[in-house]
Amino acid sequence: MTQKTALITGASRGLGRALAHALAKDGWRLIINARDADALAAAAADLPGATVVAGDVTDAAHRAELVRAVDSAGGLDLLVNNAATLGTTPLPHLADQPLDDLSAAFATNVLAPLALVQAFLPTLRARSGAVLNITSDAAVEDYEGWGGYGATKAALDQVSNVLAAEEPQVAVWWVDPGEMRTEMLRASGEDADAAPPPEESAAALVRLVNGHLPSGRYRAADLAGSR
Repeated sequence: MTQKTALITGASRGLGRALAHALAKDGWRLIINARDADALAAAAADLPGATVVAGDVTDAAHRAELVRAVDSAGGLDLLVNNAATLGTTPLPHLADQPLDDLSAAFATNVLAPLALVQAFLPTLRARSGAVLNITSDAAVEDYEGWGGYGATKAALDQVSNVLAAEEPQVAVWWVDPGEMRTEMLRASGEDADAAPPPEESAAALVRLVNGHLPSGRYRAADLAGSR
């Protein structure tokens, strides 16, 4: 059986790191990305054989590095667009949202994932692969202060929705992982210590991937209850 290959962005910590370790246990070959090279190397220390490519997904030159890494691996079966930014912190009301910060958040949370999808669609089509975009309940709920970040995730939801209609030979999943004990949640001002560890959401995502469920929007909480 041919070993499958996954590219996970934002894999140095939180959900990305947990998902990388969960997929590695299932025998996946991994290509992992994050901006912080030291943190990414630490995450990869117990991922034998993982290809580590540090850099910013908003940088076209870095995305070209990821393409070369995938080509060297012989193709791609799963693209996980997990890298994201909260944008302005502390989280502001929309009346006070700095537009430059919001523009940068859209570049990271929407445009970079779409650019990676465009780059890898040929190999994903050929291998009946999948795109897993990490979204948020902030995309659909009216949480005060979360308008900027939520707008980027709502845009990613719609990109995913249309992509699923346009690319029937590729599974496209956009998943709300729920609250997790991560530095991102802590930076938002929420009580991260009260949230479950990201490994719980990662386990739910592995069930989605292994089951190769139909394209659509999912919640990790619902996937966790499925068998």
